[in-house]
Amino acid sequence: MAFTPLHGTRAPVRVWTDPYAIEPQAAQQLRNIGALPWVEGVAVMPDVHFGKGATVGSVIAMRQAVSPAAVGVDIGCGMSAVRTSLTAADLPDDLAGLRSAIEAAIPVGFARHDDPVDPRRVRGLEQRGWADFWARFATLDERVAPLEGRARQQLGTLGGGNHFIEVCLESGGPDAGRVWLMLHSGSRNIGKELAERHMGIARRLPHNAGLPDRDLAVFLAGTPEMAAYRRDLWWAQEYARRNRALMLALLCGVVRDAVGHVGFDEPISCHHNYVAEETYGGVDVLVTRKGAIRAGAGDLGIIPGSMGTGSYIVRGKGNPDAYCSASHGAGRRMSRGQAKRTYSTADLAAQTAGVECRKDAGVVDEIPAAYKDITQVMAQQEDLVEVVAHLRQVVCVKG
Repeated sequence: MAFTPLHGTRAPVRVWTDPYAIEPQAAQQLRNIGALPWVEGVAVMPDVHFGKGATVGSVIAMRQAVSPAAVGVDIGCGMSAVRTSLTAADLPDDLAGLRSAIEAAIPVGFARHDDPVDPRRVRGLEQRGWADFWARFATLDERVAPLEGRARQQLGTLGGGNHFIEVCLESGGPDAGRVWLMLHSGSRNIGKELAERHMGIARRLPHNAGLPDRDLAVFLAGTPEMAAYRRDLWWAQEYARRNRALMLALLCGVVRDAVGHVGFDEPISCHHNYVAEETYGGVDVLVTRKGAIRAGAGDLGIIPGSMGTGSYIVRGKGNPDAYCSASHGAGRRMSRGQAKRTYSTADLAAQTAGVECRKDAGVVDEIPAAYKDITQVMAQQEDLVEVVAHLRQVVCVKG
């Protein structure tokens, strides 16, 4: 579908869904964003829903400014996936055993590694840049200095909420049945701590005093506050990327141990909570994607559905109206609290039939029915991406 403009804003707000279907709270957030004097434009993805400060599923282009709330607290959160040489027939009969092996190798929820993982001991992991990366920890906001040990132990861990690890099968086409490995995670506690510190600083700056929502407070180019945020932001985005790379390498090792010889294609990785320096119409802007992936022409990306509906590997079409972006998933249609009040563990078991995964009360808020219809979400962004592969999970690990 083509975009629909959201009226009543200073900057253009383009919407890739039915604007009347957007929840009122989210619509007001989008109008508040479109009213900011630094905003060049906003693109709203079909998985849009209300979020803290800025709307989830929003792409915001700002000139000489950036809002930390438009990135969110899980800086660099995103997806990684890799296609293997395996087919469904190569997987072990006991998928419960495979799930247990994954959970043993990669801590989930609040758990972390007892000792930091040594990258040199992980087969298939990129070895460059690790020493320089950790050396830069000392340059971050001084208040996070005590968290370095925890950050090292959490590198290579999943977290909770909507983060997941999956073993998937490709659906349809010449590669039907091909096994893919996929995961979703971000910058763990250290990203959250950095984000919250900078969001607090931004709220107190005088130029943000008259905003309709102080959570949309911005840093301005050329200021020490902006420089400090960008320093910490770039590091946290790299932490998230390295976290996913380490987990994917550990996951590949689990599969290798389970089935023997296996080949892996080049991994696909994409952030969906981050900032990038980009140029549109000759204007240099800082683009924040909160719940959105970059979908430049030819860019490969990952758009997951839910733990019972599968995911898509996509190739971007480079649509400048959307700031070369696409959705980051199906997007929630109800809050976690509402999902827990609405559905039972029996509902969860029914909606995840055929998937080896948790089916207990602790993940009812992740039930597929709490999310939008991923098929419809994909149809609404046909001018943003083309589908490369449709994947259905057979194993899903949640925190």
